[in-house]
Amino acid sequence: MKSNKVRVLFLCSQNSARSQMAEAFLRLYGGDDFEAHSAGLEPAPIHPYTLQVMAEVGIDLIAAGQRPKSLIEEYFEKQVHLGYLITVCSNAEAKCPIYPWGGAREYWGFEDPAAFTGTLEAQLAKFREVRDLIAARVKAFIEQEGATHLR
Repeated sequence: MKSNKVRVLFLCSQNSARSQMAEAFLRLYGGDDFEAHSAGLEPAPIHPYTLQVMAEVGIDLIAAGQRPKSLIEEYFEKQVHLGYLITVCSNAEAKCPIYPWGGAREYWGFEDPAAFTGTLEAQLAKFREVRDLIAARVKAFIEQEGATHLR
């Protein structure tokens, strides 16, 4: 049985913060219309502050089964077909190989909260800021994609 879901892959350098947040928000807000994924060029463990700020909005990434994934090993080598490949950081946008099984490609540039330095509270504030920007962008994407399907 063929799925009518739009498969979306969010790509970042490490798949430890921004792309994980985007995947979680698309799962939450996209319902049965989307299949959300995320990956990194050089995967690293999910950042503890990512886990914390997502838990603050009721999303447990670990319980949801999210984990760092490699673009090459889990998507490219398996020739996974996508409706969208969305890069969420400038590094991934610049270094991402051509993805022949991708549909539309978009770039959503978000600041890397893990690169921010300062007090613990300042760092968490940056993670929250980026989280909220990603949530808003995912909601706008869903509305845009829904409007596209209605035409």
